[in-house]
Amino acid sequence: MNQKSERRGIHVDQSELLCKKGCGYYGNPAWQGFCSKCWREEYHKARQKQIQEDWELAERLQREEEEAYASSQSTQGAQSLTFSKFEEKKTNEKTRKVTTVKKFFTASSRTGAKKAEIQEAKAPSPSINRQASIETDRVSKEFIEFLKTYHKPGQDIYKQCKLFLDTMNHKRHLSIEEQSECAQDFYQNVAEKLQTRWKVPPEKVEKAMDQIEKYIMTRQYKYVFCPETTDDEKKDLAVQKRIRALHWVTPQMLCVPVNEEIPEVSDMVVKAITDIIEMDSKRVPRDKLACITKCSKHIFNAIKITKNEPASADDFLPTLIYIVLKGNPPRLQSNIQYITRFCNPSRLMTGEDGYYFTNLCCAVAFIEKLDAQSLNLSQEDFDRFMTGQVSPKKQEADSFSPDVCLGVKQMYKNLDLLSQLNERQERIVNEAKKLEKDLIDWTDGVTKEVQDIVEKYPLEIEPKNQALAAIDSENVENDKLPPPLQPQVYAG
Repeated sequence: MNQKSERRGIHVDQSELLCKKGCGYYGNPAWQGFCSKCWREEYHKARQKQIQEDWELAERLQREEEEAYASSQSTQGAQSLTFSKFEEKKTNEKTRKVTTVKKFFTASSRTGAKKAEIQEAKAPSPSINRQASIETDRVSKEFIEFLKTYHKPGQDIYKQCKLFLDTMNHKRHLSIEEQSECAQDFYQNVAEKLQTRWKVPPEKVEKAMDQIEKYIMTRQYKYVFCPETTDDEKKDLAVQKRIRALHWVTPQMLCVPVNEEIPEVSDMVVKAITDIIEMDSKRVPRDKLACITKCSKHIFNAIKITKNEPASADDFLPTLIYIVLKGNPPRLQSNIQYITRFCNPSRLMTGEDGYYFTNLCCAVAFIEKLDAQSLNLSQEDFDRFMTGQVSPKKQEADSFSPDVCLGVKQMYKNLDLLSQLNERQERIVNEAKKLEKDLIDWTDGVTKEVQDIVEKYPLEIEPKNQALAAIDSENVENDKLPPPLQPQVYAG
């Protein structure tokens, strides 16, 4: 296919522009010199090859796991055989470790030893790894025991899960969104097989999917929760900082229908805060959702006790916002993103878990965009509260019920005193600034008046006067005057 090699006077070598495959179309440097059609073909071939290699590797690694699963269904004698295989595997692993340590002391492995030291420094604490390993082993045993009740489908489910985990181990380079799509596709495929191929009842399908999610995400948690390739950690810090800045928000500002002076209601609020904070300690998305559900139910109970009637959705959301502000859960955005990416989609789209999770997402979005209008405050008061210049008026200590702790009363009394002192200090500062301004204005006014008078009546300096002459010095007829009288003394 002939194409022009000259454009706007610039001569170009046609061989450098054409597709590397020789199809005659222009190639693109971003596609390694291929045209779009050839690039898609090459990418498809490479992807199919990678998938085939992943399957072969997964099948090879799966054989040992299949033997372990088959032995778990055998008699007590077979269990001893499994234990012997475990001991053999442990011995082989120990031998490999000893061999690795010996290599560290050889002259040819000094560079490798330095790299190992760097990796060891970056590795997490052994106690943390040990704890995670114990939990993973426990979940694996529970998963195997659960699959025994499914007989033949249980074996196929176990094979599919092991194959998926092996495939995910080879896809660590993918983005977290692509890994999420792989997990969602796996959930959907397994659920369809349980319903169509193995004819499993719907209630058992739901239980099986919960166990599959628990088994998979317990092993994948440390790789897919708050990964370094995302900005989840940055969002966590921003939300925590925002919630700390809003510590002054009161239930009255949010129209929260909860009276914490009632002991039962106060206990419900504490339990709700505990549940929402506990969410971060769970590893499985379903368990994190369970914490949100428990928190929400405590909120509904608190509203019901306060109002003596069932709570509505309009009452629930403001109270949930208040609980989040008061609890400030750790890594809130990371937990929300983790649930969204790797939770069973059927659980998020239906049921009370999905409803409560949606309300939590709305609460976080409201907190991020909360402004003066949302709290029915003026912009001036909102800015003063945010900067810490003043705080909302607290409850009077005398209005507390007799059951309230004396320390709480004293705390509110001290807060009132501090608020009054702060107001007095502000008044003094404002008056001092006003006095300073008045002095400056008075000084400027006096200076201006003096300048106006000087300009209106300028100072004129006359020359120095001559010496004064006698009074009669200018009288010409002095010579004609009689002589002055002389005093005379008469004898008596």
